[in-house]
Amino acid sequence: MARILLIEDDSNIAESLVVGLKSHGMMVDWFSDAKQGEMALQEGMFDAVLLDLTLPRGDGMTVLQNWRYKQLDTPVLIITARDAIANRVAGLNAGADDYLVKPFALDEVVARLQALIRRSQGRSQPEIRYGDVAYWPHNHRVSYQGQVVELTIKEVAILEQMLTHPKQIHSRASLEDKLYGWQQDIESNAIEVHIHHLRKKLGNDFILTKRGIGYHLNPAHNH
Repeated sequence: MARILLIEDDSNIAESLVVGLKSHGMMVDWFSDAKQGEMALQEGMFDAVLLDLTLPRGDGMTVLQNWRYKQLDTPVLIITARDAIANRVAGLNAGADDYLVKPFALDEVVARLQALIRRSQGRSQPEIRYGDVAYWPHNHRVSYQGQVVELTIKEVAILEQMLTHPKQIHSRASLEDKLYGWQQDIESNAIEVHIHHLRKKLGNDFILTKRGIGYHLNPAHNH
């Protein structure tokens, strides 16, 4: 499950994007002004950003320049009504990865976000494979030993995070941040329950526990 930071002051556009992106399996944190949005990327883990340029308490272009100055390289898709070529060029030169002019179609937003996330993770192929497990991010399909496996949204999100960072140890806190964002209450053992179910579906030793640190994929499965 990709986690998207949306910075947009038009509530109608923002609310439709939140609903639409969630229907495509993405989690969205929405902020409506420049200062809050700028701080959000510095404090949270996001896979991509949807950034409007005309915002209260600042300008989206300045926000983007500040992120890049601080070496925050999360992919940014600008969404704006500023359709002049000069504005597009300025946005790309400021560090944007892509540009969409309003009004736009939801399907195009989703496709462009998925392409940016793939590229940022160093993947050119639409699927990720790790041993006997294959995962297709665009439709969240998972297979194990060639058979389709039914996973919950949260299980898919954990699996995706681990598959896209296969050598990393993922702490419980980092997985909670990825799955739930800042607005939701979380049961203390939620991550452990999701990991337990993933092991039942993908093999008991597919995900290993590093006691006191977190979870990681079993490297023996990818030989």
